[in-house]
Amino acid sequence: MDDIKPTRSELMKLKKKIKLAQGGYNLLKKKRDGLILDFFEILKKAKDVRKEMRNEYQEAKEKLNIARALYGDLTVKSIAIGVQDRPLLHISSKNIMGVVVPKIEAKLPQQEQSQGIRVSSLIDDAKKGYTKLLQKIVAAAEVEVSMRKLLREIEKTKRRVNALEFNVIPKMNTTKKFISLRLEEMEREGVFRLKRIKA
Repeated sequence: MDDIKPTRSELMKLKKKIKLAQGGYNLLKKKRDGLILDFFEILKKAKDVRKEMRNEYQEAKEKLNIARALYGDLTVKSIAIGVQDRPLLHISSKNIMGVVVPKIEAKLPQQEQSQGIRVSSLIDDAKKGYTKLLQKIVAAAEVEVSMRKLLREIEKTKRRVNALEFNVIPKMNTTKKFISLRLEEMEREGVFRLKRIKA
C-alpha cells in the first residue's frame, strides 16, 4: 500500500466521475419512476379493454347464435364465406420515455347489407358485433405489447439503478476515501521529512 502514490489530479478526476455517476443515477431513478407511472396507466387501460373485449365477445356470440338458430349454419357460413373485405392493420410506433411501443390502427371494412330478404338484419347484427370485437382485440394487442415492452425497460432501468447505487458509486467512494487518506499521509510524511532536513 505504501508504494501506491496517488496524485491530486487523480483525486479530482475521480470526484468528477462520482459526480457524473450520481447524476446518471438520479436521471435513471426519475426514468424508472416515470416508466412505472406510465406502466400503471397502461395497465388500467388494459383492464378496461379486456373487460370491454369480453363483453363485445359475449354480445357478438349471442347475435351469431340467434342467426344460426333461425337460419341455420349453412346460410350463416355461406354469407361469411362471401365476405371479401378484410380489415387492414396500420402499425406505427410511439415513444414513451425512450421506449418505442406500437400504435395499431385497424381500418375495418364498410358494413355492407347482407344479401337476402329477411335474414339481413340478424346477420348484419352479428357482423357488426364481430366488427366491434375486432376493434377491441386490436386495442388489447396494442396495450399488451406496450405493457411488455415497458416492463422490460423498467427491469433494465432498475438493474442499472441498483448497480450504480450498490456497486459502482460505493466502490468509487471507497477509492476516493483511500486516495484522500493516502494523500494526507504523504503530505504528513513530506512535512516530517522537511522538519528532519531543517533540523
